[in-house]
Amino acid sequence: WRIGERADGFVQSAGGVPSLLASYQHVHWAGFPQFAERLADAAARFAASGGRWQPVPPPPEPVLATPSDDEAFLHGDLDARPGLVDLAVNVRRAAPDWLVSRLVADPGRWTRYPDDTEAREAIAAAHGVPLEAVLPTAGGMEGFTLVARALRPRSIVVHPQFSGPDEALRAAGAPVRHLVLPAPFVLDDRAVARLNGAGAEAVFVGNPTNPTGVLHSARRLATLRRPGSVLVVDEAFMDAVSGAGESLLTPSADLTGTLVLRSITKTWGLAGLRAGYVVGDPDLIDRLRAQQAHWGVSTPALDAITACLGPEARADAADLAHRTASDRDLLVGLLEDAGLRVVASRAPFVLTRTGVDIRRELALRGFAVRRGDTFPGLGGAWIRVAVRDPATSRAFVAALREALGPDRSSGQQETV
Repeated sequence: WRIGERADGFVQSAGGVPSLLASYQHVHWAGFPQFAERLADAAARFAASGGRWQPVPPPPEPVLATPSDDEAFLHGDLDARPGLVDLAVNVRRAAPDWLVSRLVADPGRWTRYPDDTEAREAIAAAHGVPLEAVLPTAGGMEGFTLVARALRPRSIVVHPQFSGPDEALRAAGAPVRHLVLPAPFVLDDRAVARLNGAGAEAVFVGNPTNPTGVLHSARRLATLRRPGSVLVVDEAFMDAVSGAGESLLTPSADLTGTLVLRSITKTWGLAGLRAGYVVGDPDLIDRLRAQQAHWGVSTPALDAITACLGPEARADAADLAHRTASDRDLLVGLLEDAGLRVVASRAPFVLTRTGVDIRRELALRGFAVRRGDTFPGLGGAWIRVAVRDPATSRAFVAALREALGPDRSSGQQETV
């Protein structure tokens, strides 16, 4: 085991695959939960083998690929048909009464053209950045569109992920490639090496990522910054992470060559209002602003941004994030009890592999989930499920068990 020019510890290989590491170097399990999961899986395989150990093949490599021309922008709202319990869309709740009252308190303001000054000041204050580093947008999706139009970069989009970046880049005529991560969809050293060696002018990555829910470390994301390249991080669901840990938006953060997209529509139930913003390198923000239509963000949307970044609203969002974590733990436990493996998520949704396309059977039982086959790297055997209240989760998993049948919900699903 070599660290630079120095040897440390002992490595033994079996069948060409490193299978034993003995070293004084310490790794905290909480920092790398996948290590603990792999250890438990290996112990279970050994116990099931009757004592005959079979070396595990190396994990799949991340794949750098050119997307096909027929890939299309699709959103969970297409799955959420009337009459079904909506677990396909990640809007967490209806807009609270205090927010609705504030937005309609002075309709007379709507006779004037929008002025984004107050919203920009609220964004800058909330994240401890200068005014020139912020830009309100008509939802997170407009942020992708502005990046694509302003930069038209040769881009790599890290997948599985929301298809919005691909859609915006293609519409702007910018060349796109994908880096498809294998399960459990973690941005590891191999993926970082592929990205940094690919010569892209922009890298797009979600954090936490939609649809996997994986939260990448801010330190790991920072290693993707390279001279002449732009790092675009979609933090649309960061409000759902308790403490917003691993966000790139901290007062001391270096935003050079970086753009971070945020959305307030998920936490605050405002998807129809289209409200979000971009924070990043002031030079890049200027280029995005030049592509934005005059008065492109409406007065109600600007008012929503200002309101949802105030101290009381941020405290409410933090409380919701805490409750979401508890509700997510319950949902994950129910799915695991049903024999399914769930990708470790820090988002208000979870990704699980059902083994078969189960959406029709779930719809017949009253539930809509987000299909997995439109996310590069997944397929019809995957579904994304929004975190809801405990009663809804229990009813959903009962329907899922029934749809899968006893043979397929008995713990025999593939691991992820």
